[in-house]
Amino acid sequence: MPKTKIAITLERSVLDELDDLVANRSFSNRSQAIEAAVLEKLDRLRKTSLLAELDKIDPAEEKRLAEMGMASELATWPEY
Repeated sequence: MPKTKIAITLERSVLDELDDLVANRSFSNRSQAIEAAVLEKLDRLRKTSLLAELDKIDPAEEKRLAEMGMASELATWPEY
């Protein structure tokens, strides 16, 4: 995927920590480290959004919906 150049402003202490990561070869360069951090944050936000949506589900209603129509199908299921 093509990359786009951007400019950002960071506190000096954050930049120093970032440069330490690059110096210790945790990342090849600043851009790679920042991209990894942004991707990780986006992933966390997606998971948080999904969890928030899952919290809205009413288990009793989900069970009712899942069982709708199953009574007619039960007769065709083999006995175990």
